[in-house]
Amino acid sequence: MDSLSYKTISANKATVKKEWVLVDAEGQILGRLASKVAKILRGKLKPEFTPHVDCGDNVIVINAEKVALTGNKLADKKYFRHSGYPGGQSVQTPEDILKKYPERLIEKAVKGMLPKNRLGSDLFRNLKVVVGPDHKYEAQKPKVIDLNSIK
Repeated sequence: MDSLSYKTISANKATVKKEWVLVDAEGQILGRLASKVAKILRGKLKPEFTPHVDCGDNVIVINAEKVALTGNKLADKKYFRHSGYPGGQSVQTPEDILKKYPERLIEKAVKGMLPKNRLGSDLFRNLKVVVGPDHKYEAQKPKVIDLNSIK
């Protein structure tokens, strides 16, 4: 074998093959779902993964309102925000978020698992979370993925 014939493949915007993937969140545990979706968004499951390039797929998550949390996290876990003004801290539980905006719970969990830079912002734009089984991305012909098959 000729050792010079092997080349390290570094993906770039032109060589990346992006696909559309459909994930069903019904009955899935929030953190496990978010970590697997983050891996797909980042492209870590592909052999041509390059850390500084958006080489992941576009992910559509349906049935966001049916995601599960283990233990008492639905009532005990807290999400903090601050407006920047004195006394501007607001606290929400996952129960409150699920009642009003169920898609934001999954978005927040996935966003926390992506890089905290411009690449992370670009990757987050590839995530579409939908309440209910119907979505408006049928034209992209998404491939259905079973998250239990992903390690």
